[in-house]
Amino acid sequence: MAGVDSCLGGTEVADILIVEDEPSILSSLEFILKHAGWTIESLTDGESALNKLSSELPKAIVLDVMLPRRSGFEVLKEIRANPRTSALPVLVLTAKGQQQDRRTATELGASEFITKPYSNAEVVEAIRRLLSGETRPDAG
Repeated sequence: MAGVDSCLGGTEVADILIVEDEPSILSSLEFILKHAGWTIESLTDGESALNKLSSELPKAIVLDVMLPRRSGFEVLKEIRANPRTSALPVLVLTAKGQQQDRRTATELGASEFITKPYSNAEVVEAIRRLLSGETRPDAG
């Protein structure tokens, strides 16, 4: 399991929480988002993400769908059901590009949805939109 970005000093909450279990994709996302100037915390399963969110709230979450211990959809459903986390921006990232996955993510309250493979610019722009409160015209 990856940890908090090394420039965080123990008590500071990361800007972006990445929840992704595929090491190469996780490393790529960490690099892209750190390079764009955000602090990052990374977790590799859904249960750990929910535990982390019970004590800390990042500015946004990048959430994979296919995760061990709780799927990304289960995590998203719990995030939206909890008044403390319900407004948290969530970017759903998945290798599954079927319309049903997009529909499910939208129904559960995903703020943005990107299908792997993705471009670096696409991920950075999606996070910028989330943090500024904007949404894509086709989101939802």
